[in-house]
Amino acid sequence: MVGIGGDMSGMDFFIRPATGTSSSDWVRIPNADIKVKSARRITRTIVRGQEGDNLHDEGSESTLYTVSGEMKIDEYKKILSMYKSGQPCIHDPFEERDVKVVFASMEYDGSNELFIFEFIEDII
Repeated sequence: MVGIGGDMSGMDFFIRPATGTSSSDWVRIPNADIKVKSARRITRTIVRGQEGDNLHDEGSESTLYTVSGEMKIDEYKKILSMYKSGQPCIHDPFEERDVKVVFASMEYDGSNELFIFEFIEDII
């Protein structure tokens, strides 16, 4: 996999439930650190007895979003209900578009209110 990544610290992160249809459904998480990693699927063919190899770009991309920061327990409970209820949408601040995602993982530490969420883009 060949990948590139970006990082935007201290920005607003927006997420809405799968059933959300209006602007009031978006939940704003302020001052979040947002990282994105995109990778392309590459196939490599090596033929024994010959020099070199053939690389083939399959054209599909996989994007992983990592969002971290601090949030109160009440906000975490809203996000947890989204985690349990289907595929939410997030707003990608890099490309300025809404993206359907799945939760890859989520972590919340109640003692210091720090969180880390990982999302994988659902290519539609």
